[in-house]
Amino acid sequence: MWEKEEGVEKRASGSRQAGAREEWPSQRQGQGDDSSFENATGNANDVIAFVGKGVEFKGVIKYNGTVRIAGRLEGEIHTDGVLLVEDGAVISAQISAAKVVSRGQITGDIVASEKVNLLAPAVLNGSVKAPLLSIEEGVLFSGTLQMPESGRSEASRVDPTDAVTPIRSATPLKTVAG
Repeated sequence: MWEKEEGVEKRASGSRQAGAREEWPSQRQGQGDDSSFENATGNANDVIAFVGKGVEFKGVIKYNGTVRIAGRLEGEIHTDGVLLVEDGAVISAQISAAKVVSRGQITGDIVASEKVNLLAPAVLNGSVKAPLLSIEEGVLFSGTLQMPESGRSEASRVDPTDAVTPIRSATPLKTVAG
């Protein structure tokens, strides 16, 4: 599909000059104002696989690197990098990745070795297994969560011997029956 000529990359549907940057839909003016999603993407050129808006894909995606979904996907996604799910994307899949950052709709199970980050207006129906989970206000999550100890930093672990001791108040609390 790609042809390389000296200094120029050509596609079957057109060409662009080498070094010219292609914009992803969320990088265009007036979209993707929340920098959390773009910070997770790094450079658009780091994206190895992309399922664009309007594209429907059924099958298995296995890549080393960043996978970005803007369309519809049914099947499985496996990457040792980042899975980026754009607003409007619909995924029904079993997912394994180092990190998952989503603004879209996911139905299925996610296993992340590092982190899952759900940004509004994401919808997740399924289980999550990850050492870290971040859910922004406005996200809908229906499912189960398993947070294994491995992968979490020492600072985030709680020592059971550091239990909170209840404080006794000098004035008794009143109980009001409803």
